[in-house]
Amino acid sequence: MAASLGGLRAGPGGLSLLFLLLPLSRGDREDTKSVCGKPWWPEDNDMSRHWPWEVSLRVEDEHVCGGALIDHKWVVTAAHCIKGTKEYSVTLGTAQLKPTNPRMAVSIQVKDIIMHPKFWGRTFTIGDVALLQLHTPVVFNNYVQPICLPEPTFDLKVGMQCWVTGWSQAKLRYSANSTLTSELQEAEVFIMDNKRCDQIYRKESPISHILPLILGDMICATNYGKNLCNGDSGGPLACEVEDRWILAGVMSWEKACAKAQNPGVYTRVTKYSKWIKNQMSNRALSGPCTSVWLLLLTWLLPLQMGP
Repeated sequence: MAASLGGLRAGPGGLSLLFLLLPLSRGDREDTKSVCGKPWWPEDNDMSRHWPWEVSLRVEDEHVCGGALIDHKWVVTAAHCIKGTKEYSVTLGTAQLKPTNPRMAVSIQVKDIIMHPKFWGRTFTIGDVALLQLHTPVVFNNYVQPICLPEPTFDLKVGMQCWVTGWSQAKLRYSANSTLTSELQEAEVFIMDNKRCDQIYRKESPISHILPLILGDMICATNYGKNLCNGDSGGPLACEVEDRWILAGVMSWEKACAKAQNPGVYTRVTKYSKWIKNQMSNRALSGPCTSVWLLLLTWLLPLQMGP
């Protein structure tokens, strides 16, 4: 005799329905993998490029940090950007800090924030990465696309060309009263050796020279004098690898802006990509699809235990 629940009957087709649910949790990831890191550039060279994974993290619609879209419902930013229990939202799909075309811009509330468990410190930062789960999934188009996560084994070579983007002033020298720009700025940077970067910062640090400042989960990049600073914490360091763009770093050190010649210091994403993927998978498994899956499983199990 078939079991019933809420007026539904579990016959031979019930098991088929159960397995039909399994691919749903994988579909978004497969879709993301197929489109990530392939931005659409305008054919007109006079037009500025659009970085479709760029995110403006906001509190009460005021820009507080940058971020990078990595999936339909997930954004990566810096952990130090998160201040207390404020209500956050993200704006995507536009290069304008205050979009004039609201139909192009997408604004979504942040549903949940996952801080890396090793995050510590404000001036000497460890584990400076956080995941933002969006309340509703975004629809990918020319102006909203994810950037690819690098594999943990990916080796980012010293001297490699990358790009950093954000809404702060791209400037030749540091200015304490610089303000946010209305249009997204971009700067070409090059990956720097960690030891060389550490030497630069230790010259001005009161911390003992025995202790390194630039740790293995950090990465430095410089363009020898042109920095993107205020407002860009949490923003992406993007590098093109084999025709795809990967999220190599997340801007971490605001003090890098103290002098124009200081390299930018970023959280090295390869050290956290496994953690990021695990968090996304765990949340997917605890979502409504899995709840239904477990409900059906408990519903069908008695059928196998009967006579």
